[in-house]
Amino acid sequence: MKWQIIYYNENLEQEILNLPDGLLARYFHLTDLMIEFGSNLGLPHTKAIDKGLFELRIKSKEGIARVFFCTKIGKKIIMLHSYIKKSQKIPKQELKIAISRMQEVKTK
Repeated sequence: MKWQIIYYNENLEQEILNLPDGLLARYFHLTDLMIEFGSNLGLPHTKAIDKGLFELRIKSKEGIARVFFCTKIGKKIIMLHSYIKKSQKIPKQELKIAISRMQEVKTK
């Protein structure tokens, strides 16, 4: 059974689909790998952030984007939040949104 990718909401899915072409192509490539092999692609593609929260690391000539995700039983990868990276550290507000959404998803 392959993995399944689920989006936290439609707005997030649209936000990701509106990424610049190079970032979007990279996103599709990495999510294809995740569907086939699971969420743990390892660095430089995925990285553990905090207790069940991970980031998908997307890079192209247009810039750098991150998509936070978590996993659930039944081979489900839940995309929680995305942002365009502009600094070395994860902005606190972006992390806060992702953690809040992960807690909501995990309690359902």
